[in-house]
Amino acid sequence: MDSQISETTRPHITAKVEIPEQRSKLHTEDLQVDKMVKSESGLETRNVHAWFDKHHALADISLHFPKNTVTGLIGPSGCGKSTFLRLLNRMHEFIPRAAMAGEVLFAGNDIYDPGVNPIDIRRRIGMVFQKPNPFPAMNIGENVVAGLKLSRVKTSNKDALIEDCLTRAGLWKEVKDRLGSAGGSLSGGQQQRLCIARALALNPEVLLLDEPCSALDPGSTLRVEETIVQLSASMTIVIVTHNMQQAARVSDYCAFFLSDGGPGQLVEADLTTNIFSNPSDTRTADYVQGRFG
Repeated sequence: MDSQISETTRPHITAKVEIPEQRSKLHTEDLQVDKMVKSESGLETRNVHAWFDKHHALADISLHFPKNTVTGLIGPSGCGKSTFLRLLNRMHEFIPRAAMAGEVLFAGNDIYDPGVNPIDIRRRIGMVFQKPNPFPAMNIGENVVAGLKLSRVKTSNKDALIEDCLTRAGLWKEVKDRLGSAGGSLSGGQQQRLCIARALALNPEVLLLDEPCSALDPGSTLRVEETIVQLSASMTIVIVTHNMQQAARVSDYCAFFLSDGGPGQLVEADLTTNIFSNPSDTRTADYVQGRFG
């Protein structure tokens, strides 16, 4: 695939790049992701590529994300999982000299079309990062509603919204009597759930999680996982994880990414039970069984 994209089409500035239309070598139909029912998919990528300057980081990724499900993105470090996640709500374009090609469809519309407001996209497709990042100058309650101020969204009952978001994030009972305390005073696991609550305040339809438990202890990881499962009843969740047990516990579908030294590619995507018990590619079996990665 990489050889079919000329040097002149490789981006050197932040941009969306057009590439020749062609059938993906790893198209969704070839990956049995018809089980990810397209009619229920509010988020979809079609033949997506990503670059950082001249470095081709991702090649030809097509995936559907069914509504109200959890999809786990798995694969070794450096295969493009987090890059792909950032493409899903236009966070990729914050990186200097980054570019993409292909389509990211949300509710049937390409989020990279010139007329689309990226701020609105990031409100509807929220993101929680690997390292908890509560705003240090704000208390717990202020952290929850910080996104509203940045997005200029008004709420008629701030206190009720704070309670609702912290409850949905599984944190309300632990902090309800100290909402005035600094967000940084919480434990690592509590801070991560506070960041989830902050994302929920904007009422997103999709939530992207980039290794949200990588720095947490087992107890905190369990509570975050419980929150993910509960939230999936009302929104679509995409999570990057290197923890195979976690992927098996929380996800309905899994997509396995791999790089052979070139751009990261999608090897296969399927129901999580199939990925772990009966994958169609031997490389997937080797990875989930711990033979590499």
